[in-house]
Amino acid sequence: MTFSIVGRCARTGQLGVAISSSSIAVGARCPWLEAGVGAVSTQNITLPALGPQVLGRLAEQTPAEAALAQVMAAEPWREHRQVTVVDAQGRTAHFSGREALGLHHAVAGAQCVAAGNLLASPAVIEAMVPAFESTPGPLADRLLAAMQAALAAGGEAGPVHSAALKVVGEVPWPIIDLRVDWAEADPIGQLAGLWQAYRPQMQDYLTRALDPTAAPSYGVPGDE
Repeated sequence: MTFSIVGRCARTGQLGVAISSSSIAVGARCPWLEAGVGAVSTQNITLPALGPQVLGRLAEQTPAEAALAQVMAAEPWREHRQVTVVDAQGRTAHFSGREALGLHHAVAGAQCVAAGNLLASPAVIEAMVPAFESTPGPLADRLLAAMQAALAAGGEAGPVHSAALKVVGEVPWPIIDLRVDWAEADPIGQLAGLWQAYRPQMQDYLTRALDPTAAPSYGVPGDE
């Protein structure tokens, strides 16, 4: 029903999540991030509260593996959950309960974790980590490359309908927060298209927020 990757850029310190699902609006429930703290994907019969709970422990300087273990130990329905984590130092952790749906799998790589459930095959997840690790450029490009590699390897057992990309950097709000909440076909391709449209504008939105006097024209009537 879902496959995702959480990752960190060693060069910039950015943290991000890319995710897709057969369910509607996966980006509303599953990715959780905090700048300078970590990134979490909580999926498979999703309990959104697990994201903030793990981030809270990461904010206390608890390493990813210990933070996830503490949260899952207190979760009575943990065997139904799948959770992945990368912290601000690039340490990773993942958990897949015994009741995770269908064929499920998780793989950790260099400052990234890929995981999914109801998969066409384990190769779907195994393709994501090398794609992330070998793709140059911004973190968003690397996360989306991993998602495309998952699709090429077979993706989910059924069609996917929603996708999301979320990245945090130096400011306390997401610098990228793009979602395809429902598509009959190719939500990951649509998400990649959104990123290509947003990418050249991203810095302008940061400039407008941090220093309005340096902001470029908004390009709307009345703006000079």
